[in-house]
Amino acid sequence: MMDFLLQTDQQVLFLFNGSNSLFVDGLAGTLTMALTWVPLYISLFWIIMRNNENMRQILLVVMACALCFLLSDGLAEGIMKPVVARLRPCQDPSLKIYIDTVEGFCPADYSFFSGHASNTFSIAIFFALLVRQRTFTLFMVVWSLVNCWTRLYLGVHFPSDIIVGLLWGGIVGICVYLLYLRFCQFVGSKPRFVSTHYTSTGYALVDLNVVYTVMVLTFIYAVIRSVIIAI
Repeated sequence: MMDFLLQTDQQVLFLFNGSNSLFVDGLAGTLTMALTWVPLYISLFWIIMRNNENMRQILLVVMACALCFLLSDGLAEGIMKPVVARLRPCQDPSLKIYIDTVEGFCPADYSFFSGHASNTFSIAIFFALLVRQRTFTLFMVVWSLVNCWTRLYLGVHFPSDIIVGLLWGGIVGICVYLLYLRFCQFVGSKPRFVSTHYTSTGYALVDLNVVYTVMVLTFIYAVIRSVIIAI
């Protein structure tokens, strides 16, 4: 059974890994970089600043986001990767000759499980619960899944690394949000909104448009950069 699962894991990886396109190589390489998403993080911080009533509420949300990163990345990088010690596909002697890499990109640490998947999905789920707006949730989940796709395309993670990362990230995002709710009463909980201009948790829809715009512009930047790389 285990052999079957491992073989399936590898076969699914081959479906996503690499291509003959320099453009897609550049796109995956650009979208997987943490610096690419700095504007998105800034826009998320901006909506926190705009839609909370006092500094204590703002700090509580910021601390919750930091806790998402700490728990999701801490388990992956600090515990699971060294304990499981699973080689990345691009490092595995039995696989690396079949793996397409981009400019030799292959991190030196272990593979299980994906910190990119757990980090981004924990933030996506936390913000989805915090804001409670369908379009916003869709954008955040797509952002996380795009990051997951880049890791498979670049051959630095197995699909099972991604799946476990998403599961753990989802658990972290939900648990941190529940913890956030427990502390809201100490910083002045926000009233429920019933308005076409706000989400039920009090986030202005016009402010969410900033996040959408930043995310779209980030993708446009990635596409332009990839075209330049491919030329």
